[in-house]
Amino acid sequence: MDRLTKEQRHKNMQAVRSKDTKIEILLRKALWHEGIRYRKNYKVCNCHPDIVITKYKIAVFCDGEFWHGKSLERYDVATNVKFWHEKIKRNVERDLENTIELRDNGWMVLRFWETEIKKHLADCVAEVQRCIEVRKNNNLNTFTNMYSDQ
Repeated sequence: MDRLTKEQRHKNMQAVRSKDTKIEILLRKALWHEGIRYRKNYKVCNCHPDIVITKYKIAVFCDGEFWHGKSLERYDVATNVKFWHEKIKRNVERDLENTIELRDNGWMVLRFWETEIKKHLADCVAEVQRCIEVRKNNNLNTFTNMYSDQ
């Protein structure tokens, strides 16, 4: 049985966002400040990463610990336990499927946990910058090899 009334539960669930969450906005602002341009919630293959750097084929996901199953035992789910465990299990499976599909199609996938973004934002930005540099170097090497054969 739910501890909240139907109206209270509705209000709580309505406040849960799938786009433009606080952690996404925090990371996006930091990336923009560093001059990294991106698209938000841009469809790639069959998924919608939170941040997509199309020029370098980098997909970034900002995952909440509860919704993506990092520390399910830390959250005390008291009502409808089976439903929530199944839902979160399916979210984790979908995350893996999306990562595999993106990587198979030549995308570099980055996943940051909510606490990583909140506590170590500079490290997250540095990781994105490192991946951009890797992509730049790979493109440069490909370009050089393409014209050195002639």
